[in-house]
Amino acid sequence: MQTNPFIRKKRCSRAKEAYGNSDFKKPPDNGRLFDTMKKTEGRKKMDAHVISLANQKGSTAKTTTCANLGIGLAQAGRKVLLVDADAQGSLTASLGYQQPDKLEVTLATIMEHIVNEKVFEPYEGILHHDEGVDLLPANIELSGTAVSLVNIMSRETILREYVNYVSDFYDYILIDCTPSLGMITINALACADSVLIPVQAAYLPVKGLEQLIRTIGKVKRQINPKLEIEGILMTMVDTRTNYAKEISQLVNEAYGDNIKIFENSIPNSVRAAEISAAGVSIYVHDGKGKAALAYEALTKEVLSNE
Repeated sequence: MQTNPFIRKKRCSRAKEAYGNSDFKKPPDNGRLFDTMKKTEGRKKMDAHVISLANQKGSTAKTTTCANLGIGLAQAGRKVLLVDADAQGSLTASLGYQQPDKLEVTLATIMEHIVNEKVFEPYEGILHHDEGVDLLPANIELSGTAVSLVNIMSRETILREYVNYVSDFYDYILIDCTPSLGMITINALACADSVLIPVQAAYLPVKGLEQLIRTIGKVKRQINPKLEIEGILMTMVDTRTNYAKEISQLVNEAYGDNIKIFENSIPNSVRAAEISAAGVSIYVHDGKGKAALAYEALTKEVLSNE
């Protein structure tokens, strides 16, 4: 078997350091991923469905949704790559890498390779999580990358080149966007087949939907004609209150005729909030809880579009 050049003692030790002192076992190294990629050679290409999870408003459970939807799809037998496109590294940290700034290869590294036309392997930088998903991590270096893209030709499609490069190995690629409408988010929209919009069941997050939808429409017209809206997902819903019901009704009235509103919403849950520190999914942390059942139902809805 060919040796994976990415597995070097220095990088493995740095990844272990970045993982922190969690009680959970460090995800396996890239050898398993490399074997998987080798085994797919000669088979029918998968041509991954790419979903960007976007909302310029923070605290909408976007990262939590990306992680749990991705792991839910993996549990359903799909090969899934999660891409952390947020310089805060929230998705990376929530999957157990508590010190993402100590990782040597991240999304920023890969995008710089593409800009500089540097050859790299499709598995470079990808980490494997014990629950069956692969992760391309991010850290603060992505902020510098976003600034450097300003003067780059075709700057909106740098991430698309990477996605096209690895899409043969996956059924789904989920991109966790930064809570802004900056250049990295535009890149994520430019390479996506669809956008899933998590929206907190509150007035201000719902009010910000209009600007996001306009941006998605602009990207569709000018950069990515195939881009569609996967749906609006209500999150952090307190079903005990009339306020949450009124917000959900407002979203349906304003957008329901033109945009899919997911039938299932994600309830407000303390257990769901705990998983970012635990480094595991809601299915492991509280598999029988209401949040786990909600994400399982969301996964089925997404799969129904296949």
